[in-house]
Amino acid sequence: MNPLELHDRDHDVRTERTAVAETRGAAHFARLMARRPDQALSAVRAASPQMNDWLVNGPFAGPLAGSELTMGQRELATVAVLAALGDTEPQLAAHTVAALSQGITATELRGIPLHVSVYAGFPRALNALTVIDGVLREAGIPEPLSLHRVRPGDHGTTVAHAGITGPPVVLVHALGLDWRMWEPVIARLAVGRRVFAYDVRGHGSATEAPLPTSMNDLATDLFDVMDALGLDRAHVVGLSYGGGIVQTAATLVPARFASMTLMATTNVAFETFEGRARSVEQDGMAAQVAPSLVRWFTCDGLAVNDWGVRYARDCVLRGDPEHSAAAWRAFQTLDVEGKLTGFSAPTLVLAGERDLSTTPEVMSRIASDIPGARYAEMPGTPHMPTLEQPSLVVDALDGFLPRDPMEDELLPG
Repeated sequence: MNPLELHDRDHDVRTERTAVAETRGAAHFARLMARRPDQALSAVRAASPQMNDWLVNGPFAGPLAGSELTMGQRELATVAVLAALGDTEPQLAAHTVAALSQGITATELRGIPLHVSVYAGFPRALNALTVIDGVLREAGIPEPLSLHRVRPGDHGTTVAHAGITGPPVVLVHALGLDWRMWEPVIARLAVGRRVFAYDVRGHGSATEAPLPTSMNDLATDLFDVMDALGLDRAHVVGLSYGGGIVQTAATLVPARFASMTLMATTNVAFETFEGRARSVEQDGMAAQVAPSLVRWFTCDGLAVNDWGVRYARDCVLRGDPEHSAAAWRAFQTLDVEGKLTGFSAPTLVLAGERDLSTTPEVMSRIASDIPGARYAEMPGTPHMPTLEQPSLVVDALDGFLPRDPMEDELLPG
């Protein structure tokens, strides 16, 4: 082969490699940034074709295309780096949009400036917060909930609040989670209502509380939270452990209920509760992740691994073993079957069609035990409906809970 032919062959090989790199870089740019490079980088390409080519066929075809991080993790890391660097507002805005497209939530994004403030200082953190908040507003994402501390009896806890006018609604979460379990539904429920969600004793911000010994302790906490919020009566919603707390409270002081909603719960203790307490003590919290998530989510939900699954997994892992075991033993004292026959407030019993823990059969028996209770079933829904099927939860509660009629005049259409 003469030198000219060899040169031509090498040129063809280099051209082919460049074309492959361009295809890979451009394709990964579009996947990661949710925009094609010819759209996102038109100004860069006009100013410097070389810079455009290097950016697309260098980083996006190389280190940014690796599988060491998921695309969501990569965008969250990029937002944090840009926030810490400072003076990166256009890039930070672009990668905030990209992070949203990769399933990173507004809560996670708003957590970045707070984290950055510890390591890079408040000026850069505040500037980053301004940029991120602007992107979230433009995307139509509601503002974060108002958080404040209250002291129900012998401990402090956090209450999240949304809504300005209308009847009060208090949400009580499941065992092992915290008030954020309700985050996917609170803003939508708060149209014409004042919605509150708090950390139950031993969970979230309330892990410094004394251990609960019975469901009566937790029912008393619910009333103490209502007192701290100035609520004589409220529409109370409980899910799983929260449903046990709510039912117990309803047997003690039914007059404080404007209505009651029970989701994915039971009115009798299961034999498995003591076994779960012992497993926590003997095996630790990491051993609870798999059995908890399999009970809580569908296979499809686990495969998607969106915020709800990630949040639930993290809550289980960071849970306090002593409080977790105590919560299961408190749940074992649940004793409300047949004790709500005189409960007169409107009641909704909401079951998940695919709930393997508190099945539709369990939930329908609860409904039949409460005179006048309305029973409804959410199709395709597992034990943690607010985390996998929040829209179905909102639809069901919206049709049951009253709201300020003035809000209807403000709604579109």
